[in-house]
Amino acid sequence: MSKITLRLPDSLHEEVRKLAKRENISINQLATLAIAEKVAALDTADYLMRRASKADKKKFLRAMSKVADEEPDYRDAP
Repeated sequence: MSKITLRLPDSLHEEVRKLAKRENISINQLATLAIAEKVAALDTADYLMRRASKADKKKFLRAMSKVADEEPDYRDAP
């Protein structure tokens, strides 16, 4: 496990402290979760961009042409 030193403005530190207390976790746990969420979001965005770069509009349109042109079943409605 690694250590980091993080400098925060006092106002942000106070908000983090309150949030950690409200969630009944330590500030370290809160920071770890927040960083993990951000890393996951950035990894997901990178993955989607890589997938999108491989897109083929002709193949997409060919696939869409096979979809029936009718209203969705009533059970599919929200």
